[in-house]
Amino acid sequence: MSHVLAVEQLAKSYGSRRALDGVSFEAGPGELLGLLGPNGAGKTTLIRCLTGRVKPDAGIITLLGRPLPRRGGRERLGFVPQELGVYPDLTTRENLHAFGVFNGLRGVRLRERITWALEWTGLADRAGDLPKNFSGGMKRRVNIACGVLHEPQVLLLDEPTVGVDPQSRERIFAMIETLREAGTTVLLTTHHLEEAEQRCDRIVVIDHGRVIAQGTLNELIDATVGPNRLATVRLVQPLPLHATESIQLEWSPVNGSANGHGAEPRVLRTQITSVADELPRMLESVARFGGEVRDVEVQSPNLQSVFLHLTGRELRE
Repeated sequence: MSHVLAVEQLAKSYGSRRALDGVSFEAGPGELLGLLGPNGAGKTTLIRCLTGRVKPDAGIITLLGRPLPRRGGRERLGFVPQELGVYPDLTTRENLHAFGVFNGLRGVRLRERITWALEWTGLADRAGDLPKNFSGGMKRRVNIACGVLHEPQVLLLDEPTVGVDPQSRERIFAMIETLREAGTTVLLTTHHLEEAEQRCDRIVVIDHGRVIAQGTLNELIDATVGPNRLATVRLVQPLPLHATESIQLEWSPVNGSANGHGAEPRVLRTQITSVADELPRMLESVARFGGEVRDVEVQSPNLQSVFLHLTGRELRE
């Protein structure tokens, strides 16, 4: 079996709103799979279906070749929510003990796993301290440890680095890499595109409840923007509607906000293949309509340009 987790044609509706519309993807052993999507794309509903909090209307979730039950039998799946789930008035060790018992650990095995978690997080010397007095990064480490004490084969991490500094972020990913080396499959949701680009083996992009693309970064680039570069022109003031409409026809902008009335009315984006030939013409067309350029940025193909191409919007809006 090449995959550990498989999601097939998952669907869920809330009244007339379809939150998931035939979502399918797989994750292999030891793989770090990124789940990306703008706000309202369906990621939260997908997470709730995976963790058993919501029953899908249709579709199948299989773990190690067996259908994942709604309740019980999920010992091989771990979940670390974005919200801190630790008890503020229990010590680090007491938190680990509580979550270990909750996940079925007892006796010697529980004590061994608590010792491992304290070493793994680098918090052995803070075992008797209250997490409410910790830094944001330390709280995140305790939060993650509580979700992996029972050694799940698949771990779902929902925004594990939100609100932490770069040093803490590196520490958290070093912890995750240790799990992967031991064979744990990790599903990561994040609003940091650079995290997904640098860390994930493959990426699944979800929008409007559907998987609109999946693959490695290079596969996604080849399938969308190819060798094109993303050119971003930021204006001092938005252009009139007729001007942006003309530029839209000229440039074929990749972002819906290029029409001057979107989330970023002062920002124009398009894909170009030749900086020397195309960039001057772009700036000339802006000047022709009386636009004043604040700055220009040209980026090589990356996950941001892929995401903009696929969804027409930023990951964070």
